[in-house]
Order: sequence, then structure tokens, then C-alpha cells
Amino acid sequence: MATDGKVITCKAAVAWEPGKPLCIEEVEVAPPKAHEVRIKVVATGVCHTDWEYLFETGKGMKFRPFPLVLGHEAAGIVESIGPEVTRVSPGDKVIPLFLPYCGECERCLSPKTNHCKKNWTNMQAGVLADGTSRISCKGQQVYQFLGVSSFSQYTVVPDTSVAKIRSDAPLDKVCLLGCGVSTGYGAAINAGKVEKDSSCAVFGLGAVGLAAVMGCKVAIARRIIGVDINPDKFEKARQFGATDCINPRDYSKPIQEVVVEMTGGGVDYALECVGSPAIMNAALESTRDAWGTCVIAGWTETETMSISVEKLLMGRTLKGTYFGGWKSVKDVPKLVDDYMNHKLKLDEFITEKLPLVQINKAFDLLKSGKSIRTVISLQDS
Repeated sequence: MATDGKVITCKAAVAWEPGKPLCIEEVEVAPPKAHEVRIKVVATGVCHTDWEYLFETGKGMKFRPFPLVLGHEAAGIVESIGPEVTRVSPGDKVIPLFLPYCGECERCLSPKTNHCKKNWTNMQAGVLADGTSRISCKGQQVYQFLGVSSFSQYTVVPDTSVAKIRSDAPLDKVCLLGCGVSTGYGAAINAGKVEKDSSCAVFGLGAVGLAAVMGCKVAIARRIIGVDINPDKFEKARQFGATDCINPRDYSKPIQEVVVEMTGGGVDYALECVGSPAIMNAALESTRDAWGTCVIAGWTETETMSISVEKLLMGRTLKGTYFGGWKSVKDVPKLVDDYMNHKLKLDEFITEKLPLVQINKAFDLLKSGKSIRTVISLQDS
């Protein structure tokens, strides 16, 4: 391409400081270095983690330096590649990923985990392998949130964090597989290993929770109870497979007691998709003793749980999942295939489509509970 090896000037939504709206700025995106890929971002989802980092940094999330470009759930086209990149070529459709997959380390070679640590520390700190970002604005380095920064028309990511996908995949749909849908769906399928004819409860019916409901449905669970304080989400949850929907505010007793009574002893599987320690406890206590499994998919980096040891001694299992247990670069193309073959829903998660210049409206919709996923079109701005 004509821009190969050159700095690209483009638009990005820059977070200059915590608690303030994003600013649409002209930024410079440097060419990729060795083992790096520069991507023309076509579409990005707006995830609760992006909002949480901007407006609640230091609470549920560890502090990361500002200024930065948020966004980590995207899809685009490879613009250029750096030296020694062999997995992708310019023109390929790709999904950038905050979770790496090198395919060579002990963790990548093990079926027990998807937690590859290649470039992990640097990506979490908002820089690439050499300790710097590829994005700058007004002469200042701009950090890359989780090493991705998809709220920019162009970005650069490590080649271990890029999934090449099929050429006929609609990027404004499959971008959701970069985080939320994969996380919730995998929480049920991979981490929980939900079984046929089982009973399940999903706590939180945002994008991650609805994807968990979908996973339980695909696993042919007999009963799927959706739990949320926003009843407007119940109709959508039923479309994804929920058999019951309950609002904790409608009851005078703890919601875990309600679930236990509804199911005659508790559910076989509970999936927490909020990121709240209190709700994590409720999810665990809603499971059946002897064999109940509770999976934590909701994200928090700083908070702690306090649980009754007896709940575990009586046979329950408590476990967590990151990115739904999927080996990112390896498995995401398969999820794209499942969507294209009508085995996986994506369109139904999308409630709004907006241009980049309206990114702050997307945050407002997310916080108000009026949207499941807003997809931002980067190239229409």
C-alpha cells in the first residue's frame, strides 16, 4: 500500500485524563516494527471495560497511564507488516486481540489454559515490545489500551495478537468476537463446560451475560435463569435462550435464595458476568451443593471476594475465566466460522451503530443500560 513504511495521520478518540469525555484528535501512527502489524480499523465495539477504565480507574481497574486511546474489541484490514511477520499479509481481514497467542510457550502448548504471556506485561501497560507506543498526538506519546487501541482509525499491534479471519466476514459484526461475546460464550462452553439438561443462572445480562446465555443454550441446558436489575434486558435474554428472567429488586430476600428456591436446591452452573464481588458471592451461593459450578467472567482487577469456606467444602467449584478460555489467535477464526455458518449469534447484540465522532454518546448509552453493544464505524468519521 502507498502508506507502507510511512507515518499515517488519522483520527482517534483520545482519553487525555481520567473522568473526562474522549476527544477526537488527529494522531500519528508510526509504521510497524519487527513482529508488528499495522491495521486499518474498520469497526470497534464499545465495551464496559473501556468505560470503566475512563471513569472508574483505580476502583475496579488498576491505573494505567494517560493519555491513551481506548478500545479493544475490533476488526479491520492489515495495512502493512513489519519485518519477520509471517502470519498475516497486507489486505488480510483480521481481529486484533488483547490476549496474545505465540503458539510456542508452555501455556500455548497446554490444553489447560489460554494465558499466553508473550508481550503481556507491556501490553497491559499500554506499550509494545520495545516499551513504546506507536501512536502519538501533539508531539506526545499516547498509550495503547491493552496493547490494542481500536478507537483509532489505524493502530499497531504485535503479530502474536492478530487473528487472520475469512475474507467474507462482515467486520462490523465479527468485531464483537474481540472481547465480550467470546468471553461470555466461552465462560459457558469452555470454563463451565455446561452439560445437556442442566440448570444455569447467568448474573448480568449485558453483552457478556447474553453471550453466556447463548452458550448455555448451545450446550442444551434445560433451564437458563437470567438475573439483572434492568428488566428491559429480559426480552433480549429470552431471544438468546433464557427460560426465566428475574430482577433482584422484585424480592425482599437475597437473589441467591430466590434461585435456590426456584430450582429446588440451586443451579448446576452459575455464571457471573458483572464483575462485582457481591454478585460473585450471590452466584456461588445460587449453585447446588455437591456439584455446583460457579464461573467468574465479570472483570475486576482490584477487588476481593469473601466467601464461606463451607460453600466449597460441600462440593461446589469456583473458577474464573479470561477471554472465555479461547486460545485467541487460534480460536477466534473458528468462532468467525461459527457465526458465518449460523451457529453463533452476533447481529442480535448490536443495538446502535455510530461514527467515531459520536464515541461519547456510545458511552452514555452503555452507562444508561440502553444498549447492549454499540459498534463504532471508524472509517465513516
